[in-house]
Amino acid sequence: MNQNIATWFELPATDLGRAQQFYRSVLNASFKQEDMSGMQLAIFEAEDGAVSGMLVQGEHYQPSATGAVVYFSGGEDLSQPLAEVESAGGKVLMPKTPIHDGECGYFALLLDSEGNRVGLYSPA
Repeated sequence: MNQNIATWFELPATDLGRAQQFYRSVLNASFKQEDMSGMQLAIFEAEDGAVSGMLVQGEHYQPSATGAVVYFSGGEDLSQPLAEVESAGGKVLMPKTPIHDGECGYFALLLDSEGNRVGLYSPA
């Protein structure tokens, strides 16, 4: 049985609308809105069976630049989504960086519009 080790993620947001706009701009993401137990949720739309997650605004959720890092697909070349980060309200912390001289692809680190440190990965 082939399973992803990661099955779900939650990224805290202090302004859910701003956070959604950031991920729409950088990743071309779309969301499904929900409220649950006093929390506002914006669930990343994904294909059935794909690992996904949500943006969440609630009492116990605080953005962090020092916690765990979630990596998003940067498509074929993460230079394209990286070019959108600052105009979408984020900050590039580490530019496109080769992994093992590019043999294993590339990664970058950024702060999203809420102050969460997240990563991007691409094969080129």
